[in-house]
Amino acid sequence: MKKREGVLGDDGRVYEVSSLTAAAHELKSPLALMRQLALRLESGDVSVEQRRLIQQITLTSERALRLTSDLTRSARLEDALFDVEPINPEQICRDIVAELAPLFEAHGRSLAVSHRIHPLLLVANRDLLRRIIMNFSDNALHYSEPGTAVHMQITALKKTGMVRVGIRDFGPALSNDMWRTLRKKLKQSPQTIHSRPQSSGLGLFIASQFAEAMQGTIGATRHRDGATFYVELQASRQLSLL
Repeated sequence: MKKREGVLGDDGRVYEVSSLTAAAHELKSPLALMRQLALRLESGDVSVEQRRLIQQITLTSERALRLTSDLTRSARLEDALFDVEPINPEQICRDIVAELAPLFEAHGRSLAVSHRIHPLLLVANRDLLRRIIMNFSDNALHYSEPGTAVHMQITALKKTGMVRVGIRDFGPALSNDMWRTLRKKLKQSPQTIHSRPQSSGLGLFIASQFAEAMQGTIGATRHRDGATFYVELQASRQLSLL
């Protein structure tokens, strides 16, 4: 029998992912309504400060909607077939930068992607890869220090034949011991990252499920002033044609 997956809540109890998925469905409508009401308020006669706060409400509700969408999507992975294709991850990163730039600016941060002269292709499902990168970007926004820039980097791992897409933030350090523990338990139960106590690990759990569905993995690199969360996927053989 397959072991039930669960999420460790702030109260110390483990909640089944199926229960969280049901809750995500229920939250979509009020979150969407919150966003619509904020947009309506923003279009009215408000002060500069009020407009700034309303924009933060709009962007935060959009972020919450993405998480609920990812959670319901992850619950359907076993019942669906996902097409994979050669993809240029830099283009996906640039699309995400354009979409999230207002959210980062509203929180006093910036988001950028490192340009490669020779593009790297990887084999992935476009929707799942986009959700992983978006997830890591949201995480970086939450934990990066004000006034810092979050960087997206794409590198080739020639020894393993993989391509890595990493999102580097400048925030609380993630200890090696904590990451090793997190990595071991990630597939069974999302764990709170103790150096980043507001994280339940749910976003990383979802990202790991998406990566696994594409025969990939996620990981993290610890820095003294932050962390890089990344996804590794098989490089495309079409690279030789570029």
